[in-house]
Amino acid sequence: MGSGPGEHLHVEGDSPLHRLPAHVKLIGLVAFVLAVVAVPSPAHAVLAGLLLLAVGLVLATRVPARHVLPRLAVETPFAVFALVLPFVAVGPQVELGPVSVSQTGLTAAVALLLKGTTGVLAAVAFAVTTRPRDLVRALQHLRVPDPLVLIASFMVRYVDVVADQLRRMKVARASRGFSARSVRAWPVLAAGTGALFIRSYERGERVHLAMVSRGWTGRMPMTSPLTATRRDWATGLAPALVAAVAAATVMMVP
Repeated sequence: MGSGPGEHLHVEGDSPLHRLPAHVKLIGLVAFVLAVVAVPSPAHAVLAGLLLLAVGLVLATRVPARHVLPRLAVETPFAVFALVLPFVAVGPQVELGPVSVSQTGLTAAVALLLKGTTGVLAAVAFAVTTRPRDLVRALQHLRVPDPLVLIASFMVRYVDVVADQLRRMKVARASRGFSARSVRAWPVLAAGTGALFIRSYERGERVHLAMVSRGWTGRMPMTSPLTATRRDWATGLAPALVAAVAAATVMMVP
């Protein structure tokens, strides 16, 4: 594993996905996700097939499951929303075991889970095979506006710093006998969150002043250009092409 800032997202390897240029993977990821989203919600079988394709992408990275599974936690809010949706949506009712749920909500919930999990798996496959500095180079190569490149660069670089500050605050609370076991602990947690925000904001100001004092002009320095062969493009866009064909096929079926 890497040791630089944000390298917790990247896992060293020598798989075909690791060797693909970053800008090819980025375009392939965006195109794949857009194609998956374009699949009509009732086409659960097609969405399940695309989910298996995303699982195949993760397996192709050859990254151990212990590095992949924790990253799937980002989908938790969407999964909770999908589980609640059949019970709050309106429309015709259908029996689901001992309960009655909305048929429209159930269809939408299954589609949301399938699409969300597919997108998260594809993003994980991209994250574990792409170094943060290569992501910044890819954004520059694709002519993404400088402010967006700056936001992405600093977010990746300082997420470790903020996470380490949060861990130190947690240790400090535990060393003073604090334990979040009831609602009475919420004010302490809220105060800690506010303190973390203020410290992060102040750190950002200090970093900005330090950069300005060293000649920072507001523009990211250009790095060496990225190159890609036709084979790289064919490999990187293959999943997106499969998803696009699947979406077009479903939409053409009456």
